[in-house]
Amino acid sequence: MLSYATVGKGIRKYILELRRPKLILWCYLIWYFAIVCQYFDPSPGLWLTSVGISAVIGFALNLAAAQNNQRLERWVVFRLYVFPFCVSSYSALIKGQGFFLLFPTDWKPLLVAILSCALFLGVIYLIQISLRKKQKNKE
Repeated sequence: MLSYATVGKGIRKYILELRRPKLILWCYLIWYFAIVCQYFDPSPGLWLTSVGISAVIGFALNLAAAQNNQRLERWVVFRLYVFPFCVSSYSALIKGQGFFLLFPTDWKPLLVAILSCALFLGVIYLIQISLRKKQKNKE
């Protein structure tokens, strides 16, 4: 059984080692949730279609990413299914909402999404600085 200390160390290590590619992926997810929360549509058809697209495309992506006799990491497999779900549900939610490409033309939802990502990046940056200082003090 995992203890809180073990989980805490794992989270601290993960945050300390976060680099630009993963930060960008986290910002994608934060942007997605910021927009979904503001334009949510409870229609089961929208979400079931997104799940179906996720299953079909996720399976294909897993086939394409698979290497000879090597298993993909669980989180990689998870992301290969989540991305198509997010893309399909996002596109369905913003249809007819006056978006320019991926961006809302209304300033309030745009500001919420931008500030959500900026807040996340700022918090991660401050945590990384704090963790590095603690590491240096231990040495």
